[in-house]
Amino acid sequence: GESQWLLLELKLLADVGVIGLPNAGKSTLLSSVSAARPKIADYPFTTLSPNLGAVSCGRHKGFIMADIPGLIEGAHEGKGLGFQFLRHVERTSILLHLVDISDGATLSPVESLEMVNKELSLYHIDLSEKSQVIAGTKADAVTGDDRLRELSEYCKKKRLKFFAISAATGAGVKEVMNYLGKAVEKMRKKEESRLKRHKRIKM
Repeated sequence: GESQWLLLELKLLADVGVIGLPNAGKSTLLSSVSAARPKIADYPFTTLSPNLGAVSCGRHKGFIMADIPGLIEGAHEGKGLGFQFLRHVERTSILLHLVDISDGATLSPVESLEMVNKELSLYHIDLSEKSQVIAGTKADAVTGDDRLRELSEYCKKKRLKFFAISAATGAGVKEVMNYLGKAVEKMRKKEESRLKRHKRIKM
């Protein structure tokens, strides 16, 4: 007989992966739009493993959303939760990138956004090419509009869809979920057409 060592790695499959720095509001958002109840606290890395939630969005088909653990600079090298974060992003169709725009955020919104995207590209170039929707979170905790305007203008320049939201008050949440629902439905139809074409060619 033969013997061998196998390394098996679990990668969750979800339609939308919620990414961002620690404490960007990922778990709070997931709990507000689904029946999932992830741990929520005001310190970094409260989410130690991905949480899945089923989201319904009006007349559009619902989708599965995964709250991915937050990462820090150097995650592609295994720092923080490192690969535990990045490997699950590979199996998502769309990324919802949350950026803290509140007065209490330590980094500027653009710095936060670029840091996470840099880690994605350093881990695997394909991750940086995934479709992204940007949401400025904790909009209820903003006294001025400088941070919001900075992120909004950056997204416009980069042609990224942008929303300002607050999971605490619900402001903007319905709009971003409806947008994601449409995007997921569009991607599903595109994949179905691709499979049908492949089947006809094979026959």
